[in-house]
Amino acid sequence: MIGSGKPIFHSPFSILFMTLSEYRLLHQRIQPYIHRTPVMTSRLLDEISGTQTFFKCENFQRMGAFKMRGATNALLNLTDGQRANGVVAHSSGNFAQAVALAAREMGIKAYIVMPNTATAVKKQAVLDYGAEVIESLPTPEDRQAHADRISHEKGVPFLHPSNNMDVILGQGTAAIELLDDYPDLEVVITPVGGGGLLAGASLAVHLMAPQAITIAGEPMEADDAYRSLQSGKIESNATANTIADGLRTHLGHHNFPIIQQHVSEIIRVTEAEIIEAMRLIWERMKIVVEPSSAVAFAALLQEKSRFQGKRIGMILTGGNVDVTALPFG
Repeated sequence: MIGSGKPIFHSPFSILFMTLSEYRLLHQRIQPYIHRTPVMTSRLLDEISGTQTFFKCENFQRMGAFKMRGATNALLNLTDGQRANGVVAHSSGNFAQAVALAAREMGIKAYIVMPNTATAVKKQAVLDYGAEVIESLPTPEDRQAHADRISHEKGVPFLHPSNNMDVILGQGTAAIELLDDYPDLEVVITPVGGGGLLAGASLAVHLMAPQAITIAGEPMEADDAYRSLQSGKIESNATANTIADGLRTHLGHHNFPIIQQHVSEIIRVTEAEIIEAMRLIWERMKIVVEPSSAVAFAALLQEKSRFQGKRIGMILTGGNVDVTALPFG
């Protein structure tokens, strides 16, 4: 048997009472399948931002993004019967790759629904990991409809990329590692799209660094999380014309209560700000990050006067970018 027991938490309300020892046990369980990614710094970026910033580099994670953490935890928590015929997930790229790789390592068949606008490099990676790709229209409704059909026809469980309790907790282990290395951080910033990473990270911050606050960066062109936090209900986007393709989704009923409880603020950034932040990371740190990763740093730069002198933890979420179509010269 691959797993080692049933998941502890089944609702966004019970997860709010999770203990640190329980979260560390979960982290320990997925460690054989993931990398402990490095935390990097840059004097030049510190000078530009006026802060001490510590970048948790999930672009060096297996398959190139933090999504490997959540996919692994979710698959480990399936019973033998649930995983017998495989699993299905939908994703524009990174969660697709994560499920495909984790499933391959556990001997599980993976069906991945991807929008027909997904980048070629991400689609090819999913195929290379041995998953079956099913194309959909680039809308949340069509992706979900295809996933539901496959789940019914094949008799396989559906894994949501961000609105699944096991996925949420797995994603948050990136923040556990960051805070183990730098426990005196004052602010932790992540991007927000579907909300899985933000929810999991904010819980880790709450448990490990009560002196710190959790903030998210979000594209102005897909600002549903910002509006959701303002209105107190889950909002959606009529359009999501942002270069940060991994952030074009919206919050879910599992992660939203956690975000409401533990996230202080969401800062919206423009497309130009995202591109400039991405360029700075590439040029100054000499590492490859995708546009979605740069959104958190863009948020810091936009509001840098507020954060002067503070110790900032930043999660760089992934590095799966099409290098033939960079947004800067």
